[in-house]
Amino acid sequence: MNKQYWNNKNVFVTGCSGFLGSHMVKTLTAAGANVTGLIRDYTPKSYLYNTENQKINLVTGSLEDEQLLERVLGEYETDTVFHLAAQAIISVANRNPLSTFNSNIMGTCSLLEACRRSPLVKKIIVASSDKAYGDQEVLPYNEEMPLKGRHPYDVSKSCADLIAQAYHKTYGLPVCITRCGNLYGGGDLNFNRIIPQTIKSVLNGEAPVIRSDGTFIRDYIYVEDAAMAYIFLSEKMDNSKLHGEAFNISTEVRFTVLELVNKILVLMDSDLDPVILNQGSNEIKKQYLSTKKIRETLGWKPQYTIDEGLKLTIDWYREYLKNTTSHILNKKGGE
Repeated sequence: MNKQYWNNKNVFVTGCSGFLGSHMVKTLTAAGANVTGLIRDYTPKSYLYNTENQKINLVTGSLEDEQLLERVLGEYETDTVFHLAAQAIISVANRNPLSTFNSNIMGTCSLLEACRRSPLVKKIIVASSDKAYGDQEVLPYNEEMPLKGRHPYDVSKSCADLIAQAYHKTYGLPVCITRCGNLYGGGDLNFNRIIPQTIKSVLNGEAPVIRSDGTFIRDYIYVEDAAMAYIFLSEKMDNSKLHGEAFNISTEVRFTVLELVNKILVLMDSDLDPVILNQGSNEIKKQYLSTKKIRETLGWKPQYTIDEGLKLTIDWYREYLKNTTSHILNKKGGE
């Protein structure tokens, strides 16, 4: 990361209070960027509010509000946009597909249209997902494969991805697209996800629960590596030949869910055995990425191994949950 490059640069981050967004804001503000973030709901437990919220301009509103977005981009003289906001929970998408489509598809349309009408915007990175590829016969996924989402969340990411490509192809909008593997790291408070759920269970002395049969295969990337990859790609977008391109971001290290849970148990020196519910549905069995394009074209590589990332993550949750428990006990003691 070139910190001088970001000093006083005006940046807009959608989903700034989300898991990746919070880490993006932390990294960008540390480099001296002027960050404006969009939030829909106030979520006081977000990593953002415990780190960098006092250093950014916070705008409250809906991603589908094109007039709001255009106002913000203009008034804050935005140069670079990181579009990270999305409804990202697969189980929620399966229960409430319409709200997911509104956020992930129409929200992306609104943002890109606002950017098209904002002449100061020079670069836009749209967060797609490995889920956008859908179920493919050949793995790992590469960027030339068709996008074949079939379930609600996967479809929403395929659509948003294609819409971003269309805005570049039709209007010349300076867009790049990222397709990340599964993110993990400190600050993710969605305990439905397998890594925070497993760590929390072990710290509480409870057996971790696997909803699926444990054989689903995914690859994982530490959240700080992902944040740096987004920033790295944005810097490279000064070369307009990259505009319209999509890039996979991953460590290219893949595990079954059961293998991942067992790795966490070993790192936490736990003798607990996972409980396998075998209840997973509407999810793709095998998903993992090739990062040959971003490695060979741009020279990017992750900085953290899976063991390094997991150890840092475990330490973060251990401290976070200890402090949370202490706060609750102190509050009760004062009542």
